[in-house]
Amino acid sequence: MPTLVLSPRYTSDSKVLRSAAGLAGWRTERLSGWRAPERLRGEDVALYGEPTFVEVIAAQLGVALLDVPQGWLPGLPERHRRRSIDMSTLGDVRSSLARPVFVKPADGRKAFEGRVYGAPGELPGPDVLGDDLDVFVCEPVTWDVEFRCHVLDGVVVAMSPYLRDGELALTDEGVWATADGEAEAAREYAETLIAEVEVPPAIVLDVGFVRGRGWAVVEANAAWGAGLYGCDPRAVLDVLARGCVRRISDEDRPWVVEKAEVDRAFG
Repeated sequence: MPTLVLSPRYTSDSKVLRSAAGLAGWRTERLSGWRAPERLRGEDVALYGEPTFVEVIAAQLGVALLDVPQGWLPGLPERHRRRSIDMSTLGDVRSSLARPVFVKPADGRKAFEGRVYGAPGELPGPDVLGDDLDVFVCEPVTWDVEFRCHVLDGVVVAMSPYLRDGELALTDEGVWATADGEAEAAREYAETLIAEVEVPPAIVLDVGFVRGRGWAVVEANAAWGAGLYGCDPRAVLDVLARGCVRRISDEDRPWVVEKAEVDRAFG
């Protein structure tokens, strides 16, 4: 079994995964810093944490990470987007923004908040983020409900609602609630998407219902940095393990993330 390797940051998701790993008989290790212990080199690992941290540790351990390329979302057929999605740079958006659009970083990191921006002055300035940052520029739409789907080898193995009308779909009782038939419809759509569009062997797909238009893809997320919401942590562990590859197969190769540029200090 692989070793679950966690970042130093204690989050509710990392605690849940650590508990699930223990119950499954996995070894777990929460690192205290950004240097991988020598004893983990050559071991099968399942990494989980902040994207940059995971990329740094993966590079040290010689592990390849799987994710969709940046162009995957805007390259989807319209029936799976249900809105216009373009790739641009933050500098171009700053100089050309003339109407409200949804803007978010294209690399999946949280360099700034993904939301609707109505004027250039609302975006982070060049003193905060450089002009060359790749971003998605999307037509604003209203999502009635959004589901998180953990996908392993083309099968949805864990799923949970996470947003409803833009708010967490979590009841006061701590339940991630769905309306009648909603979860079944979300799963059916996710399975249709996976059958029609190529996805990595391990990935997290967010799907939702666009008001007045139908089911569509919200975004894709690397499994090794995605939140759980109400998803089964035991199933998530298997997706994490598949997304961290020591021996790259032909199936994996199109989805391998380019190695992070690691400072010499991390060697």
